[in-house]
Amino acid sequence: MDKVLRSAAEAVADIPEGASLAVGGFGLCGIPSTLVRALVDAGTGGLRVASNNCGVDDWGLGLLLREGRIARMTSSYVGENKEFARQYLCGELEVELVPQGTLAERLRAGGAGIPAFYTPAGVGTQVEEGGLPWRYGPDGEVLLASPPKELRTFHGRDYLLEEAITADFALVRAAVADRHGNLVFHAAARNFNPLAAAAGRVTLVEAERIVEAGELAPDAIHLPGIHVDRVVQADPGDKRVERRTTRAAGPAAPATPATQEAGR
Repeated sequence: MDKVLRSAAEAVADIPEGASLAVGGFGLCGIPSTLVRALVDAGTGGLRVASNNCGVDDWGLGLLLREGRIARMTSSYVGENKEFARQYLCGELEVELVPQGTLAERLRAGGAGIPAFYTPAGVGTQVEEGGLPWRYGPDGEVLLASPPKELRTFHGRDYLLEEAITADFALVRAAVADRHGNLVFHAAARNFNPLAAAAGRVTLVEAERIVEAGELAPDAIHLPGIHVDRVVQADPGDKRVERRTTRAAGPAAPATPATQEAGR
């Protein structure tokens, strides 16, 4: 079955107001920026998004946030986005902060059909006790707080019950996709993408390269096409580096026997 569509706009056209989304990426690495920009252009709002973070002020999910299109975020890290902080503290955005490993497992469980699981992460903290502010009021009062979590003891250790995450749609980015939706990711850009893809009821993929069915070696496939519904060509020029770090120019370090041997 050929799953390739003509454009990202066509792929996101049926995402309705208030839809829930699972979005891949980590920082700006492996984010589905082409699909996100198509969603911005479509004008869809009231979105409830589960993603490790919310992009930056002018890129990735930050574009949807800037336009006021996101109603709720479930994330583990939000520190690179000033507009995110402003909306949260002003009561414009509902935020559920989740330990990063727990977020990954909640998405994985959702994709595997597991409704909930127990984890030691968060035991003895406000994650367990509840009361974390999810939404503020205009005067800084807490309008909605996290509920307490069920605690159970297994083999002498305490664990918290965490519910799985599933979403109406998933947006992910891959390095290579074939026309049947089989995916290959590149290095760290794999991150949350396979988890988000499996957790979506309808999964949209933007791929940097699209090949014919059968061109990918079976053992090279990171995510099988059974999890993918639509594939579009990613914009090749939409990659950005979140924090560019370079080393000051200077004399090269002297060669050692180990580096000489490695260079042979």
